[in-house]
Amino acid sequence: MKNSRTDNQEENIIPPVLPTYARTAFAIEHGEGVYAYDEEGKKYLDFGSGIAVNNLGFCHPELVKTITEQAKKIWHTSNLYRIPEQEKLAERFAEITFADTMFFTNSGAEAVECALKMARKYHYENDNPERYRVITFEGCFHGRTLATIAASCQEKLTKGFGPMLQGFDNVPFYRDMSKVEKAVTSETAAIMIEPVIGEGGIKPLSSDNMQILRDICDRHGILLILDEVQCGMGRTEKLFAYQHSNITPDILCTAKGIGGGFPLGACLATEKVGRAMTTGSHGSTFGGNPMAMAIGNKVLDILLADGFLDHVEKMSFDLRKGLMTLRNKYPKIIELVRGVGLMLGLKITTEPPVFVAKALEKGLLLIGAADNTVRLLPPLIIEKNHINEALKKLDDICAEIEKELPEPQSDE
Repeated sequence: MKNSRTDNQEENIIPPVLPTYARTAFAIEHGEGVYAYDEEGKKYLDFGSGIAVNNLGFCHPELVKTITEQAKKIWHTSNLYRIPEQEKLAERFAEITFADTMFFTNSGAEAVECALKMARKYHYENDNPERYRVITFEGCFHGRTLATIAASCQEKLTKGFGPMLQGFDNVPFYRDMSKVEKAVTSETAAIMIEPVIGEGGIKPLSSDNMQILRDICDRHGILLILDEVQCGMGRTEKLFAYQHSNITPDILCTAKGIGGGFPLGACLATEKVGRAMTTGSHGSTFGGNPMAMAIGNKVLDILLADGFLDHVEKMSFDLRKGLMTLRNKYPKIIELVRGVGLMLGLKITTEPPVFVAKALEKGLLLIGAADNTVRLLPPLIIEKNHINEALKKLDDICAEIEKELPEPQSDE
């Protein structure tokens, strides 16, 4: 029989789900608002939002209503036909962002793939086919496809998957981004960066550095691609993080929060870049289907409602203030508080998995990141009482870790 095994073989049998994640035994059975509940009914305050996806929390009533109503109409057709809700969402984004045109995807990685293809095709159509290389940054994360892991240049992502796709030049995340210009060559097509490095440790790009990158691109006739998969859709107090600066990109990738938990992404572009993508140059079976578009439109309704982003700004101020107080109280545990909006990080002295595990025990869901950072990515609908609850749990965690620290050795 296919699944027969002996006791000696059992430990070597691969499970039905590929073991590509170091999963905990914890499972969410249901959720409501900012709270998740496990199979035994234990309550958890969610400050991870499914990695910045559940921006509106669990089971938002307006999203539930939208999904239910759309399910009674039609879920999927095909991009071979017009999809009115897709046209509507595209027109709305075009009105409120830099973009003139866009392509809808199912994920962030797909949005980045579209951006990379678009950048190459733009230069090809403008008689510069030699321009195909993209400058990326240390600590970046752009997805798990072959192209996007090549863009990251991180061994933990690329090991075992070589040879890597050529065309990426990885440089440090400079304090002064003017140094990036040294990496530009006659083969450079674009610079791609996350306005807030997410997986790499919650590192925001200043508005001054954003302007420097825009100026470099303009001087050399190359494109600026912003990966706002994690930091977009209200996460930083603005609809998109680039809106904290005075610049606009040529291409922007977004996903995660755009669907409030439903698989959805988008690649936004200016007209001059988008015109390179002609019939047959790109496609997606599921991207932009009626169900995804109904949800995307409703999410945008909620984010753009009067006072919503103002509320995010206020909650961000209160949360950051509380975290700074904790940093002052536990300097041996918390080194830095960084980030913007409700995309905040604690750089800690202990290992992030240890901190995250202790938080889970205390009913708080957090997300680890690189550079010894723990991410706080709560739903954008949190209230002050949720912040106070999270701060109390964080205080308890820090106090517990501090007690476990070794006693300083005497000089005697």
